[in-house]
Amino acid sequence: MEDKAMLPTITRRSYSPFLSNLFDDDFFPMFTTRSNSMPAVNIKENEKNFTLDLAIPGMDKKDLKIDINEDVLTISSETKNETEDNSDGYKRKEFSYSSFCRSFYLPDNVNTEKIAASYKDGILSVELPKMEEEKNKISKQIKIS
Repeated sequence: MEDKAMLPTITRRSYSPFLSNLFDDDFFPMFTTRSNSMPAVNIKENEKNFTLDLAIPGMDKKDLKIDINEDVLTISSETKNETEDNSDGYKRKEFSYSSFCRSFYLPDNVNTEKIAASYKDGILSVELPKMEEEKNKISKQIKIS
């Protein structure tokens, strides 16, 4: 069986006709309010675990969701905000929406029962412990009689 490295999955891209990018963020940056939909991630590995650190500043941990489906770990969030101001004869109503979704293939040696996550200072850290090696795999020399 081939080992899979922990890598981000392929991002979904939809087909876009020739002129669909006319109103993209790059063309009219002053009129767009959506946030970046792909948080930056650092992936570290040592002999005991993998660690994913995602930069997600300004989020509330209750808005974050972590799922495992077979060998894919998915981290996502969806937030909606709406404000209304009726003062001094002014009427204003604003709303915003932001979301992201990142998915990662999990190597076969990750113990999915012991995955833990924490969120502090805008960084979501996900610890993916590796399964313990069998202790019966001891190297020794056999004496021939």
